Amino acid sequence: MEFGILSLLPPVIAIVLALITRNVIPALFAGVWLGATMMYDWNPFMGLYASFNDFIIPSVGDPWSATVLIYCGLFGVLIAFLQKTGGAHAIANAISKKAKTTKGTLGSTMLFGLIVFFDDYFNALTVGSVMRSVTDKMRISREKLAYVVDSTSAPISLLGPVSTWVVFVMGLIGAQYTELGISESEYMTYIFTIPFNFYAILSLVLVAIIIFTKWDFGPMAKAEYRARTTGKLMRDDAAPPSDDEMLNVEVAEGYTPKIRNMIVPLVVLIGMIPPLFLWTGGYPEKGFVTAFGEADGATSILIAAFVAGIVALLMGMQQKLYTFKESMSLIVSGFRSMVLVYIILALAWSIGDVTTELGTAEYLVNFAEQTASPSVIPVLIFFIGAIVAFTTGTSYGTFAIMIPIAMPIAASMDISMYLAIAAVFSGGVFGDHCSPISDTTILSSAGSSSDHIDHVNTQIPYAITAGVSGVLAFFTAGMTKSSILGLVIGLVTLIILAFILHKVWGKILPKSYEGKA
Repeated sequence: MEFGILSLLPPVIAIVLALITRNVIPALFAGVWLGATMMYDWNPFMGLYASFNDFIIPSVGDPWSATVLIYCGLFGVLIAFLQKTGGAHAIANAISKKAKTTKGTLGSTMLFGLIVFFDDYFNALTVGSVMRSVTDKMRISREKLAYVVDSTSAPISLLGPVSTWVVFVMGLIGAQYTELGISESEYMTYIFTIPFNFYAILSLVLVAIIIFTKWDFGPMAKAEYRARTTGKLMRDDAAPPSDDEMLNVEVAEGYTPKIRNMIVPLVVLIGMIPPLFLWTGGYPEKGFVTAFGEADGATSILIAAFVAGIVALLMGMQQKLYTFKESMSLIVSGFRSMVLVYIILALAWSIGDVTTELGTAEYLVNFAEQTASPSVIPVLIFFIGAIVAFTTGTSYGTFAIMIPIAMPIAASMDISMYLAIAAVFSGGVFGDHCSPISDTTILSSAGSSSDHIDHVNTQIPYAITAGVSGVLAFFTAGMTKSSILGLVIGLVTLIILAFILHKVWGKILPKSYEGKA
């Protein structure tokens, strides 16, 4: 059955409902149900039956999908043990002892945020809460702390080699490769998207520029002026959210956290992945490059996460931070923390199958070929992803909606698959940084104890600066297919914009308040 333009209904309904409800789960399910209903002659009851029987259950029951769900859970377990053993606190304490100036303190905060690359939630809560006492002593505004925390947590989770975000997007990429008949490794695809993930890279570079040049502008410049000259870290009527309930990283009373509690499990996690890739890819029978390209990425990361979790568990027990029985409760908590990811992934896989059956991708491909130049497609993907993320407040949901659309278009229009996927990633993070309902933005406010609206208002001008630079980078890469040239254009634009905005929208601190607090 040919549906033509009607094949757009399920993803469009999913996007519209996500914008209205600001919740991606019912939106995705509505898209699946509508698509199934269309395939059964618009019978809504058969559509409901087919939603589960033909799409959701087969998607979850597939061996590859089950592997993805399991290693997502194992990442949740690893993070639970890292929280309990307090290794992140030990690293922060060691860093803060070296910080004697405002630049050093904010630079240390950024460095700590880059180190905690494996989960954005854990990053936002831990970095903000641990570094808050240090930045307060240096009269750094809470808005500035929240900005540094927020603008490092999500980007580094997409630029790091392994994170909860990586395992999530691997699931989406792998499902599309199956639909498109492509046998490429989903993990290596993710790795190759990193040089094209322009917004994530530029937002990190902008944080460094703001810290080390002091080119503050907009509401942030006023906030910093207030904090440094009056000592008021927040405005008088500010109402910072409490993070007591969300922040669960307290260690045992009287225990001094050790850096090795975080470093050792992460070294095990990252160190095991290359040899596991070679082994699952058939090395040494196959060549090094061939084995790496044909590796079973999902199983490799699953095993690495499992072993790293066991190492973290044993280290905590050896230090008597919890009993074996308590460690089992932590494992359950870790899996439970990933339930939302499970649901979104299952529905994302399902709506991807639905759109394949309806011919959505083919229709979009034909339309794009007739109406838009291939060089503009990455910019359009970036913009649409940003709008979805801004209005829904979730990068995860944006990726789930946009990747099943972007990848088939890239495959048929001879657009770099890595560039198209990276445009989805960048658009999702950009919209997330600007959105007041974003989970990571809220957690950054909570962890930093900053008024949430003040955090959003001070961060948006910086996010837009990086976003505009990212648009030019994506356009350049779309024209030239060069990540290097795109990044160069983006960096030059970023520096020029930051300098001009500081000059026309900045607020210069008196010299007596610069440097040390």
